[in-house]
Amino acid sequence: MKIQNKLFLILFSFSLFLIAILILVIQWSIGKGMVDYVNSKEIQALAPTIAKLSQIYQQENSWRVMENKHQGFHQLISKQLEGSAFSPRPINPMPRYNDFHERPPIGAPIEKNNRLHGNETRRIPPPPKENMALYALLNNEGDIVAGRYIESIDYSKTPIKIDTKTIGYLAVSKRKHLTEGYEVDFLEQQRSYLWLIAMLSMGLVALITFPLSRHVVEPIKLIAKGMHKLTQGEYQQSIDLKRKDELGELSRDYNELALTLSENDKARKRWLANISHELRTPVAILRGELEAMLDDVRPITKSNIASAADEVKHLQHLIDDLSLLTSTDIGGMRYRKQNENLTAVLTSELDKYDSYLSNAGITLTRDITTKNIITFIDKTRLFQLLENIINNCIKYSHATEFKLSLTYKNANNMAILTLEDNGNGVDKKHMPHLFEYLYRVDDSRNRSMGGSGLGLSICHNIVMAHQGDIKAEISSLGGLAIIIQLPAT
Repeated sequence: MKIQNKLFLILFSFSLFLIAILILVIQWSIGKGMVDYVNSKEIQALAPTIAKLSQIYQQENSWRVMENKHQGFHQLISKQLEGSAFSPRPINPMPRYNDFHERPPIGAPIEKNNRLHGNETRRIPPPPKENMALYALLNNEGDIVAGRYIESIDYSKTPIKIDTKTIGYLAVSKRKHLTEGYEVDFLEQQRSYLWLIAMLSMGLVALITFPLSRHVVEPIKLIAKGMHKLTQGEYQQSIDLKRKDELGELSRDYNELALTLSENDKARKRWLANISHELRTPVAILRGELEAMLDDVRPITKSNIASAADEVKHLQHLIDDLSLLTSTDIGGMRYRKQNENLTAVLTSELDKYDSYLSNAGITLTRDITTKNIITFIDKTRLFQLLENIINNCIKYSHATEFKLSLTYKNANNMAILTLEDNGNGVDKKHMPHLFEYLYRVDDSRNRSMGGSGLGLSICHNIVMAHQGDIKAEISSLGGLAIIIQLPAT
């Protein structure tokens, strides 16, 4: 099952369950409220009876007149409720007794097969019919005076008072549910309306849930389709989701991934093209010279053999640089790092660089801070880094001035080493690629300058191994600037 259908079924099923529970709770609440309302209205209807019972009590200042007058008490209730919705059904009269001594005490259990007159047997009153109201008069201590009172039934007890004194209670059994009357019709009508509302609500939920699930799932489909294209090597693509949620962030990250894969694929292809060119050129020259000597086109002389040896050296140099670069990539290059005063290390090494640059007609300018900057570095690799950059300056820049600067950035505790010249410089479009393998700004690949095109790539890996950063910018002197940041301790 597709995720869109799953999401729709989950949302629809949850909504259906929630609405059904809500309807049932509302029905229960309305039913209970209506029953409570009917019970309270019945007590209000008996308010005159409570006043009359109070007058009866005042005649003898006791309930003696009403004791065991069950039929009379019921008639009093029936007369008050006659013609109302609460008019009670006739009940079986309570048994009469000829002698006071025959009468069981109030509250005493009624025995089965109790003989009264001869063979006459008094029967136990039947239990109340379903939802039939029971009424009882209780004294102020809660004992029954008249009426019918069953302990297992819940009663509403309304106090009977004279002035502020409570003399007894009128107990009316609480109805648990309604069986007749306009209230029942009202409840049935409300039940029908509620289920109709539930059906309309579920239709509305279906109308909202389906487009909502599509709105959520559609971007996922686009991203899944795009990921499938990435697995097929189609990197030139992007997904434009104009959303500000997690799916929008996912599409943005997807576009970044596609762009990165595209750039890596271009770099890989460029690497293969460059390395094949770099290896093919010296091999082709070497093969041509050897074949010429074998075919007696060129004499086998020391000078011709030396020319072939130069090509072998160039090829060996290229292979050595490739091996070194591969070692840095896989972590095979060894580093012997220790805490060094970078200011002192560079100051002591600058004389060698000064002589090296002056032989090439380049003036070295120094701008080194006097502050001691302690860094955790491998001096040998650091010198290798500097020599590669200086060699690039001598071979390619046509510069007359080279400046080496060392500063300290306190904000992030970094040593900033800047190496810049006033030479030809590099166009901005080439700067992001200067540290790629075998990348050369000169498209003609003039080999007269020498070099393998791997020097700056090796520099980049050395800086990364020191947890630093290296980048190329336009120099303040007009040429190229290489900026290196190394963490200070």
